[in-house]
Amino acid sequence: MTPAPEAVERFRAGLAAVWREGISESQARLAVALSGGPDSTALLLLAHAALPGRVEAATVDHGLRPESAEEAAGAADLCAGLGVPHETLTVEVAPGNVQAEARSARYAALAAWIERRGLATLATAHHADDQAETLIMRLNRASGVAGLAGARARGLVPDTAIPLLRPVLDWRRSELAQVVAGMATVQDPSNANDRFDRVRIRKALAEAEWLDIAAIARSAEHLAEADAALDWMAALEWRSCVTREPMGLRYRPQAPRAVVLRVLARCVTELGGEEPRGGTVARLLEALREGRPASIGELVVRPNAGGWSIAKAPARAARRKT
Repeated sequence: MTPAPEAVERFRAGLAAVWREGISESQARLAVALSGGPDSTALLLLAHAALPGRVEAATVDHGLRPESAEEAAGAADLCAGLGVPHETLTVEVAPGNVQAEARSARYAALAAWIERRGLATLATAHHADDQAETLIMRLNRASGVAGLAGARARGLVPDTAIPLLRPVLDWRRSELAQVVAGMATVQDPSNANDRFDRVRIRKALAEAEWLDIAAIARSAEHLAEADAALDWMAALEWRSCVTREPMGLRYRPQAPRAVVLRVLARCVTELGGEEPRGGTVARLLEALREGRPASIGELVVRPNAGGWSIAKAPARAARRKT
């Protein structure tokens, strides 16, 4: 179960690039999200070899499949054999969008575990094939820059200040598979179910040998950088062009359309609304540029005096709408 030395060195260099403050700090411990699948198992083996004695792992059992408890027990056995501390975190998934709810519950459980254990940061096994598949899937849905932006090598665990690292983001799925060659790992049946867009895209990419998956993944990284740049510009636009009024906000737009859309979305959330979908904000902007008032959620946006006023709808109108 010991990865090849060259694989460990490659991993160590990639981890150091995204965890500069922790890789050389002997007391900083790395948390690994371990599903038991080949990708996360490879991540665990690489991390354990690169940082012996400084790795802990957790497996989140969503209870969505009958086999999940047994798979979590298998992950615990693997960690026990390596001498890596491990916990199984059991969560309940709220009804609705199962994938989104499972992701939210998973990160919340991992964050609580990390804080309780005093760990420094969380590492996940997202890789280049994941990046490419996500980009193609979202291109097929006509997503904008924010939707097309790939996962970043370093971010934050949602709703926390805990660093989230993706140290194998430039590895191919096949390269991680070589790390665990000969080992028994969990195979999620959903990964072979053509009902899911990602599975169909994965199979199509596998058949298109002329496509360069690594290059597509790098494009997703470039789009992530563009997304960050637009966020930076939107923050400048907000500070210079948005003012508070007794009834809400006034926005006098100066920036290009892509930035204006982000500022409008922030106006909605600042006034207590839910974060709107991109298409909804685009339709709102179209109406405003045509000089027409429009509503979004419980807010009314009106063009006036060289800008737009955003305020909550009058109570009577709000009741009539409901």
